[in-house]
Amino acid sequence: MVPDHDEAAAVRPLTLAWVGRHLGAGERIVGTEALHGGITAEIRRLTIGTRDGGARDLVLRTFVDVEQAQDWLNAEDWLNGEADALNLLTGTGVPAPGLVAVDPAAAHCEYPSLLMTHLAGRTVLDDEGLETRVPLLARQLVAIHALRPAERPREYVTLATVDTVVTPKGADVAAWAAAIDVIRGSVPSYEGRFLHRDFHPGNVLFDVPPARPEGARITGVVDWVATSWGPADLDVAHCSTNLALLHGPSWGLRFAEAYEEAGGVPAAAASERLYWRVRDGLAFSEEVQLVSQPWREAGRTELTTQVVEQRLDAYVTALMDAPG
Repeated sequence: MVPDHDEAAAVRPLTLAWVGRHLGAGERIVGTEALHGGITAEIRRLTIGTRDGGARDLVLRTFVDVEQAQDWLNAEDWLNGEADALNLLTGTGVPAPGLVAVDPAAAHCEYPSLLMTHLAGRTVLDDEGLETRVPLLARQLVAIHALRPAERPREYVTLATVDTVVTPKGADVAAWAAAIDVIRGSVPSYEGRFLHRDFHPGNVLFDVPPARPEGARITGVVDWVATSWGPADLDVAHCSTNLALLHGPSWGLRFAEAYEEAGGVPAAAASERLYWRVRDGLAFSEEVQLVSQPWREAGRTELTTQVVEQRLDAYVTALMDAPG
């Protein structure tokens, strides 16, 4: 998330009062900062002044434009899912925020809202240092998939269908037709895993020493609203597609290898692995503009919709050309 100091950082009155009721004695909000980079919600960092004169930060997620959230979940579902996930992750070793409070039905706030602890670190979307970060991402995802909660989250959902795919202009039509045929087939069987379901560089926080980028480490994983139960390959595919669009198709292919090198266990059959990776790649065809805009806001101004579409075409083609 990228901070933006402007009027958008202001917290609405009812929400402000609700947050205040969840602060400690003598604490108050002394600063707010809009964090740009989210797609479906407003995100704000709240600086809390403590009674001893110190300060701590919290993060407020607010669903203002509920229609912008995916049709398969409403804001209440999103926030209940995230609250459950954050509670489950407490004490697991996965660096996730802690839940402070949630108002999923907007009973107290102007809009559905969730308040959580703030994690140190920052998102890193630059090409520099990627060879260090990709293995870290892979190891973190393996750790997430290793979780065995006492109560499973909801079953996964996939959005792309053969009827919703948007083949980019100038794309390799034959490759896209073959890719669509892949997801036209039946869903492969799988062994269920705990999924983040939106794991990608924009939802991972890093500490990167300026003088030693190879010393980068992950400090947090955020945005657990879509946590679900399903095939590990789905999370691998989603991160792979994001890396392909952010950094080039070869990095999408590389992440799948890094996941296995880190001890992750994808589907045994190449055809099954291909199914999930193609399905995720095709899902991006419907929302290239929506996905790429936060990247440009974060400084990757060269990632125009056209550039991202070209990378998506190259990635889908590479998937279809890859040896079994």
